[in-house]
Parts: sequence; structure tokens; C-alpha cells
Amino acid sequence: MSAADVSTAGTGRRRRARQRLLEAAARRFYADGVAATGIDTITAEAGVAKMSLYNNFSSKADLVRAYLDARHEEWLGLYQARLEGAGGPREGVLAVFDAYADHAAFAYEHGFRGCGLLNAAAELPAGDEGRTVVRAHKEEVEQLIAGHLEQLLPGRPDEAHATAEHLSFLLEGAMVRAGLEGEGDRVQHARSMAAALLDRL
Repeated sequence: MSAADVSTAGTGRRRRARQRLLEAAARRFYADGVAATGIDTITAEAGVAKMSLYNNFSSKADLVRAYLDARHEEWLGLYQARLEGAGGPREGVLAVFDAYADHAAFAYEHGFRGCGLLNAAAELPAGDEGRTVVRAHKEEVEQLIAGHLEQLLPGRPDEAHATAEHLSFLLEGAMVRAGLEGEGDRVQHARSMAAALLDRL
């Protein structure tokens, strides 16, 4: 085996270990919380040595940020999949709600506990970079809603942005209640409320 082959094999192993660590962290952080989940728990669940974690992440905080980024990308994938079936800006707004409902419907180990990003942010101290990641996600969601509403309400940008804020608050409140109740029914109800509001615009 050439030096290049050895290097490629090593890179592949490292990439697989990183993915296993991220998947294990996602399960444990969501089920048990960020603070309650130690490095040993994550490496044991991932089936890798502790050194493998530090070869891929500089610290637990770095792993938490990677988890938050991955969860954001996961949600965007759900949203894009829903958006493909949307027939216009009204359905684009509802695609945001559907993507959250899809996330709520995942088979979580201890059931649905609400938005994983908000749950993590609640455990992080003020000023933590992880909170910045979560805030950026929530702002992007509101901007996506606003973009659809700008198409739905041409020439009425103020109303579009005010309605986007209203709908994002509705969505976040529904996620919190759904997390407390352990199921996604509140998100579906919020979607119906959003649809009724859109029909009145």
C-alpha cells in the first residue's frame, strides 16, 4: 500500500469516527441534555477511543457547536424537501411548519422533547458561541417565512415582516408546548392556525 493509500484510508477512518461521534452526541445531547452528557458517554456510545474525539474536536464545546450546526443543516434538509412540493408562497410558509413537524415525528429515544437547538441554548451560558448558532438558526427561519410572505404580499413589506414575526412566535410557542407534552400535535395545530391566518391576508 502506497503512502497516499495509507493517508486516504486514515482520512476515511477519521471521517467515519467523526460522523459516529456526531451521531452519538446528537442522541445523548437531545435525550439527556448537554451538561449531563460527558465525553466518556459519547465515546462509549460511538464506539471510539477518547483520543479519537480530540482528533476530531478540540473540546466538548467544539463538539456541541458541531452538533448544533448539524441539527440546523438537518432541519434545512427537511425544509427543502417540503419546499419542493410547495405550490407557491402560501405553501412555502407552511413548509416551514411542516419541517418542524417532521423533526417532531422522529423516533427519539425518550420521546419528543421540543426543539433540540433551544434545549441546548437553554443550558449554555450567555455569550457562548453555541447560543449564537441557535439564534442564527431562529433568525434564518423567520427570514425564510418573511421571504415567502413578501411574495404573497407584494408591495406590503412591513406587513410581510410583521406577519413573519407573528408566525415565528406561533411556531416557537407550539414547539415549546409540544416538547412539554412529548408529541408534535401542537405543531400541527399551529400549522392550521397559520394557514387560517394566511387565508385572511
